[in-house]
Amino acid sequence: MFGAVVVGLGTAGWVRIRDMLTPQPGSAAEKLAVKGFISRRSLDTNQGVSQISMEEALSREDIHLAFICTENDSHEDNVRTFLQAGKHVCVEYPMTMSHKAALDLWDLAQKKGVTLHEEHIELLTEDFKELKKVAEGKVLQEGTLHFTGGALKPGFGFPAFSGIARLTWLVDLFGELSVTAASLEEDSANSYSKMTAKLLTSDNRPLTWVEERQTGLPREKKINFVFDSCTVTQIPPAPRATVGLFMQDLIQLSAKLLGQVSPKELQREKVRILHCLELADRIQQLCQN
Repeated sequence: MFGAVVVGLGTAGWVRIRDMLTPQPGSAAEKLAVKGFISRRSLDTNQGVSQISMEEALSREDIHLAFICTENDSHEDNVRTFLQAGKHVCVEYPMTMSHKAALDLWDLAQKKGVTLHEEHIELLTEDFKELKKVAEGKVLQEGTLHFTGGALKPGFGFPAFSGIARLTWLVDLFGELSVTAASLEEDSANSYSKMTAKLLTSDNRPLTWVEERQTGLPREKKINFVFDSCTVTQIPPAPRATVGLFMQDLIQLSAKLLGQVSPKELQREKVRILHCLELADRIQQLCQN
């Protein structure tokens, strides 16, 4: 069994505790046992689980794994703290706010002989799986992914990092990308921001990624992918999965801890994550220049 602590008790942290208390029967997630949670707030228990201090979590021998469910800008420090203590880590995306920091954390995990897992539930959604089936075998000519959503609270970072789930979609669909241009419009008085990134696939097909946010904007993704044989303007509807997204991620993580994921698959995932962070870095540099 792997004892775990949850750091941060927002929605994701609450779900992590729930899923470990009621894992998918017969899955690798049954090998996880929640031992406590850490929160800035002073709380007695959550779902019957006790609050513990950071010091206790780091020193206890029955705690092998930490789930980092805090604001984006504190991910890096929390991940590093637990890796230094020789604990496995699962962190929400983005792992860090820079490509270099992520490389350093991965090197540290390797040195300590522990697993570093970045959660990517956006790749597990049924609608993305359907979209991937539609795109399979087709040759992209050009495409756009335009995301809208409400204004973010402080601590979520630059839009290329806070919105890295959308960038991950594009990389997973179309492979390695490069950034040719990027811009950011901001109107802080109206809590408005719009980041536009111009990307190229490895065979020089143009992609545009837009992250647009303002209080009251509906949360949705608009796509326009022009392929050699058709144009896709809507994400295919798909029935809801019987297993929740965080539970699916929990099962994937548990399989890694049990040595059930091949080194080739682990390397492929690492390359994709680092590539997305490198692209986000580049987009931020171009916007700020």
